[in-house]
Amino acid sequence: MTKPPAAVSVRDLRKSYGKLNALDGVSFDIERGETFALLGPNGAGKSTAIEILEGYRDRTSGEATVLGTDPGRGGLAWKAQLGIVLQSTGESGNVTVHEQLTHFAGFYPNPRPVDEVIASVGLEAKERTLIRKLSGGQRRRVDVALGIIGNPTLLFLDEPTTGFDPESRRQFWELIRSLKDEGTTILLTTHYLDEAANLGDRAGIIAGGRLIDIGTIDAIGGADARVPLVRWVDRGVRREQRTAEPATLVAALVRDNGGVELDGLEVVRPSLEDIYLELVAAYEHPAPERVEGPERVEGPAASTSSATDLSKENAR
Repeated sequence: MTKPPAAVSVRDLRKSYGKLNALDGVSFDIERGETFALLGPNGAGKSTAIEILEGYRDRTSGEATVLGTDPGRGGLAWKAQLGIVLQSTGESGNVTVHEQLTHFAGFYPNPRPVDEVIASVGLEAKERTLIRKLSGGQRRRVDVALGIIGNPTLLFLDEPTTGFDPESRRQFWELIRSLKDEGTTILLTTHYLDEAANLGDRAGIIAGGRLIDIGTIDAIGGADARVPLVRWVDRGVRREQRTAEPATLVAALVRDNGGVELDGLEVVRPSLEDIYLELVAAYEHPAPERVEGPERVEGPAASTSSATDLSKENAR
């Protein structure tokens, strides 16, 4: 069976503003039906990449296709296949939730039922409420509802749960999983790394305009980055050791301690957040390269050498 073309394909994508390279040769694919998390610190180039893929910003060079179309040339039929949830929106506050969604539904050829969308974002009790009277978290749910009302093939989620309380975030995650189950392709940016870990199939990490790592959620950073860390307190001193066999190490430590469990003993398995922070820190603050030079000679040989050099200098 022939594999369907990727929903999003990016090759050597670049965006420059004078001497500033906001994107510097980024390449990746997003398969159809996949949830892909694009991660990176503020200013890394995430928003620039997404705006190019949405068709709102021109690229300097490189190639990009979204649902088989160059986003710089996408028409209304192409745009109707996209759902976009921005970090913030300028929706009117003087209409009700139901009125706003009904209005937006009219822009699409095959929208979702308004009442179904309202229920999916948990706003049934507020559907007749003016948007300006909603809380920040409830307004954010309206943003998400507007993003999915058009029944999109590809959904862009830019920091979707900002302002959500923990319970609302969990409910939102269930909504995103249901959209994924329906076959929706999702491109997610978030600063909540647990959100990326729970929703993403794969992730790409951008720093300084470059893609520094990409892979499945459980493979980002490579095997070495996921080696567990054992921590314990030994005679008042905090100690730690990375090991691929934490149970064996813990058993040895307890045995050497007379069979008594050590104080502060814990086994920490690096999370996506731990790995992400290490990758970004290593990119932004690389270890200095070792400069090889002549070996320094210590001891009597050094004294003899110095004395010989001094004699030669005096003889000149």
